[in-house]
Amino acid sequence: MIQTPPRPQPEPRSTYRHFSSITSRWADNDAYGHINNVVYYSYFDSVVNRYLIEADVLDVALSPVIGLVVETHCNYFSPLSFPQTVEAGLRVAHLGSSSVRYKIGLFAAGEPLAAACGHFVHVYVDRGTRRPTALPARLHQTLQGLL
Repeated sequence: MIQTPPRPQPEPRSTYRHFSSITSRWADNDAYGHINNVVYYSYFDSVVNRYLIEADVLDVALSPVIGLVVETHCNYFSPLSFPQTVEAGLRVAHLGSSSVRYKIGLFAAGEPLAAACGHFVHVYVDRGTRRPTALPARLHQTLQGLL
């Protein structure tokens, strides 16, 4: 007998180590009156890169090692819409020698459970050659704080 995997459930705020606020925009909504699914991935990208820039471990113009997205996934539980402030929770689920799996939860302001949960995988590469490379020590140390 084939078993169905358990249905994903929204995660509580307590599972995330860092939070950032995202101001939703009118253009984020779709014809159904809620934030369109593709915008959630933009939010994922924004929360990860904002964290890295603010932690001073990523300079998008000059860092010799950069993260390339190789995988994303999202489960949706309840709608978000403009005008809402979205609170994005961030943690690291896996820290490898050249890759990181981030977990992101998107919350309506003040809500205890995520409206959407997903992941985002970066493989870190040399900016010039685009070949995988070890995470720089400062980046690795910063990301350990999100485990």
